This record gives sequence, C-alpha cells and structure tokens, in this order.
Amino acid sequence: MSFVSLHSNKKPTVRRLRGYAFDPSLSLQLDTIDVNNITFKLEWEPLDQPDPRSPVTVPCGEYIEIIDYDPATGVFYPPVNLDDTELLLQDGLEPNVNNPQFHQQMVYAVIMTTIKNFEKALGRKIQWAEHVYYKIRNGRKEFVSEFVERLRVYPHALRQANAYYHPDKKALLFGYFPAAPASPMLQLPGSTVFTCLSHDIIAHETTHAILDGLHRRYIEPTHPDTRAFHEAFADTVALFQHFTFPEVLKHQIAQTRGNLSSNNLLGQLAQEFGKAVGCYGSLRDFIGSYNEATGKWEPQKPNPAEYQTEFGFHKRGAILVAAIFDAFLNIYRRRIQTILRIATDGSGILREGELHPDLVNKLAEMAAKTASHILRICVRALDYCPPVDITFGDYLRAIITADKDMVADDEGDYRVAFIEAFQKRGIFPKGVKSMSVESLCYMEYPGTGAPDSLENLLVKFLRDFKHNISYEKNRRAIYEITKQFIGGSKTAKMGLHQRIDQKFIQTDGGQRFAEITGLVFPRNDEEGRRMGFAYSRNNKVRFQVGNVWLANRVTPDGNVVNHVVVTLLQKRGVRAELKDDKFSIKGYFVPDEDQMPPDGFIFRGGCTLIFDLDRLCLKYAIRKSITDVSRMEQQYRYMSGAIEEEAPASYFDEAALSAIAGPFGFMHAFNHYH
Repeated sequence: MSFVSLHSNKKPTVRRLRGYAFDPSLSLQLDTIDVNNITFKLEWEPLDQPDPRSPVTVPCGEYIEIIDYDPATGVFYPPVNLDDTELLLQDGLEPNVNNPQFHQQMVYAVIMTTIKNFEKALGRKIQWAEHVYYKIRNGRKEFVSEFVERLRVYPHALRQANAYYHPDKKALLFGYFPAAPASPMLQLPGSTVFTCLSHDIIAHETTHAILDGLHRRYIEPTHPDTRAFHEAFADTVALFQHFTFPEVLKHQIAQTRGNLSSNNLLGQLAQEFGKAVGCYGSLRDFIGSYNEATGKWEPQKPNPAEYQTEFGFHKRGAILVAAIFDAFLNIYRRRIQTILRIATDGSGILREGELHPDLVNKLAEMAAKTASHILRICVRALDYCPPVDITFGDYLRAIITADKDMVADDEGDYRVAFIEAFQKRGIFPKGVKSMSVESLCYMEYPGTGAPDSLENLLVKFLRDFKHNISYEKNRRAIYEITKQFIGGSKTAKMGLHQRIDQKFIQTDGGQRFAEITGLVFPRNDEEGRRMGFAYSRNNKVRFQVGNVWLANRVTPDGNVVNHVVVTLLQKRGVRAELKDDKFSIKGYFVPDEDQMPPDGFIFRGGCTLIFDLDRLCLKYAIRKSITDVSRMEQQYRYMSGAIEEEAPASYFDEAALSAIAGPFGFMHAFNHYH
C-alpha cells in the first residue's frame, strides 16, 4: 500500500486491518492456517484519537464506539489507535488471542464490513434503532424518540458463553468463557474462548442491531417466525460474508473440488464456539451435520414437515437459512456447468487429483458472484416486508418482488431457485393461488391518476423528501430531515403524518386509506375506544408513521431505481380466551390508557408503502390488517404458550434474562444453542 502521512491533507482511501476469516481455532490447524488469517479492506473513516488521561472509546467512528471495559475484572483495557502510523503501515495489529487491542481491531473490522454490505444493498446509510422512552408531561405519558449516533461495542462485557445485541442499551456485548469440549482432541479444555474473535458471531450480532433499526417490531414474539426470522437473517448475513474472502473461497473450492454441498467451512458458523460448548463441530451447519452414532458428517435432507412441527427460534430459523443456502447452491451448480464442460471436454466429470489453479479461480469467482447476488437480494427484500408480524412466507414474497424490481428478466433463474428451496421445506405464503413467480410477487397498486389520488397527493411530497436527502451524507442530518418530513415543524410545511390525516382520513372517514393500508379509522371517539384503539390528545385515532426511507439503487443494466419506502403502524387492545382449544374474542381495551387485563394483549397492524418516484405512483402496499382475526388467534396462541417455544435457560428463566439482557440475551443464552 502506498502510505500517505496522516499529517498531510490527503488520507488513505482504504483501511486495511488484519483479522480472522472465521475464528482463532482455524489458525491452529495445518490445512486452514494459511487462509484463516486475512486482511479486511474497509472504507477509510477518521477515528477519534486516544486521550492518555482517561479510558476512552477508541476506535470511535461514524457508526460505532468500542468500550473495552471488563466488568468481571474491573479493568479498562488500553484502547488501540488504528490511525497510528506504524499500525497503518503493517495493516493493523497481527492476530493475537492474548491482546485485547487486537480484539478491538477485530470487532471494528467485521462490524464495518457488515454495515457496508447492507448499505450497498439498500442504497442508503443504515441507522440504528431510535432510543425510545416515555415522559410525563401535563399528567400525560408522552412518547419521545432520539437519534442514536453510535452503537456501543463491549468486546469483554460478559464472562459467559454468550454474545448479544441489547436493544435498550443500543450495544453489542461479547462474552468470553473457558472451553469444555466434547473431546480434548478438538480443543484444549479450560482454554479461554473469546466470542469477539469470531467473525460469525460479530457479523450475526451486528445484523441483529441493523435489523432492529429497520424493523423495530420484529423483536416482538407475535408468531413462531418473528424471532426465528431475526436469528435466521443474522445467520444468513454471517454465512454469505464467508464468500467475500478470496483465499478462503479458493481453498474450500480446491478441497471440495467445487462441490460446495459437501462438508466445508463456508456453510458453517462459529466453529470454535461450537466445539467449546460440547459440540463436535460448528455451532450451526446448514448443509449437513455430525452424526454422533456413525462418527461421520452427513448432508442435510430437506424435511417439509419440520416447519410445521419445529417452533424453537434457533431450529426454526435454521430452516429458513437452509432454504436460502440451498437456493444459492442450486444457482451456483447451474452457473458452473459451462465451466465444467470446458474443463472436462464435455463430460462434466472432473479427473482425479487436484484441480488446476485456473479452474479453482474460475469456480471461486462464480461462487463469490453468486453469493454476493444472494446476499444483496436477501438484504433488499427487507424493504418489501410488512412492518409487523413477519413470516417466512412473507419474506419469500419480499425476495421475489424485490428481485423482480431490480432484474426484470431472471436469466439466472434466481427466483425459481428460491421458490423451489422454500417449497421443499414446506414454507408456503398465505393468500397466494400458486407458488409461481407471478403469484408470489406482490401486485402493483392500481392507481387511479385522479387529482385526489394517493399517488398525486403524496408522491410529489415524497419527491421533495428525496431532493432534501439525496446528497446528505451526515446520518444525524438524515435522521432530523426525515423526522421533519414525518411530523412537520414550526418552520417546515405540513408533515407526512398530518398530510395523511387531512387528505385521506378526515375527507371520507379514512375508508379509502383503510382499504389500502389495512388500518382502521373509526367514525368517532366512542366507536374507536369500543374497538380498542388509542386516541391522541386531539381525539384522533392513533396511527404511526414508522419509517421513511429513500432507496436509490442501480439495476444490472444501469438504470436507477428511485423509491421511497414508508411504514405505517397501528395497535389495539384485544381481550381473548382459549376454551376447549377454541379461540374467541371477549372484547377490547384501549392501550396506553387502560391497564392490561389478564386476558388482554396488544395486537398490531401495519403496512409498507413503496412509492416509485420516477413513475410518480404508489407501487406496492404490503399490509398486515389490524382487523385480521386469524392473526389475532395465532398471536394469542403463541403468546399464551399454546404453541411451544424453546425451553428457558437452565440458570435463568426468560423473564430474568430478558430483564438483565433484553430479548437477544435470552435468545443467545448458551443452553439455547442445543
């Protein structure tokens, strides 16, 4: 690398930092030592410099701050200065399990890699979930939300076999613990395992935080799929980031002779952690597993009944990841057929012995491209998901629709590959006539073009939003501009929330808008309260504009897609019972005002509106109706325990763990991995 002095006006364009492709354990094996130590290439950003007078949060950049305090020992570990001239010259610190400063470097490198992969796919800067709280004003509880600039990262936060994202603290907490392997041949018993040195665990937890910023309500356990989706999506991102490491990819292609359906590192997660807690291999393997009876690795076979019977969020999430990875494998096999025919003189059967390096390179190149496409498809699909109560079927429809918007002609048959993989595992969306691409793709909204139509009244307003935000790079400024467009201000014109209320709800009682969004706007206060809806201070039924996102994406043929994504949410209080396994609604209550009755629960509806700014129209309305009784029943059964989830941890029950660590602490507790 050509080095430019930090004292000059010019800065490097890339920051290179050494780290592990997987975790430290693979650097202790002869067949992987040469590929496990890699160099991450990150976009350059200035980092805060250490203050020698006090413990500091360094590295501290645009998105994260690293606080290396170890509560078990009461020690602040010295912060690493990644802008130090010597470190820049040698691509950061060399990998070292015993150096806390390298631990800081490792988490920074993987977190920033994960963030940038999301931004490339979404076409915008990511934002962390708001800090939300209530305060009492004039005797009323008032909702407050604040911008979260940086996610806090604690590399040595816990002395336990756990790592998790804390949604309330807006923090990533990584643990360390003594290994207890099933066999000393796998790992030294009692050796310290640091979760902050595992690429997979870091990427997984970072994805939880990003997803929480995109869809805040996915944390809520309203359906067996909701928390399972959180886990599955985090695993998916970690898994496909393996394919961004060229040397690792070439190594595994050579070892498997291009057959990525066989036992390999690319389809596994957290090898060191898995062995340390008593497994014989990785924590999770999505293409196969170790059979303790035979002592052999066996490929996984899709079981369509599993989705109907498995309700634990990790095992259920693994079904979704396996489906996505299966789609990838099938696409990869199709794409390498021509290469294999050329390499084998048309037979398609490789000769015995090692593959030629040129063939390895071509296969690795194709695997990397395919994996990159799959990851971007999966991330982009988040903009096409409903804001509440997501199911795996919803996600399949989002994948198909998002890909169709970007690539009109599916020459690689990506969409068919996804459909086939989901169908083999018994994942079928509700409300579709068939598993065809046409049925699964969300229908475009049939706009009227009338002067008072939704597209005419809102799209031009949203174009102003695009013009104000398109070239803004500061995340806080983006947040504040977005908030003003949603809520309005004293100096700005009417906000989106008020505009919707005046233009649609007050004009015809909200009937048209209700039909589009699946929300409800009762005729009067009395009716609304009887139906279980909360009201604002001006006696208007509440609904929330959750997010407004700009998505600028470039299609493979060079066209620019300009979309604005708007999410709307609404809640109501429902009283229900299960008697003789039959569900019935007993009545409603007003959330936020009435106390939660013993038989009550909060039920949410919502809608994702996708506006096409080029065509000046509403393109999709993806909704979860607030009046859907079948969803009410599903949620009540799940929340009341009629649908069993994974058993609580051995040492702490769910309530205790959630109080200490939040839902992700409970989900990631050691016992839940088994």
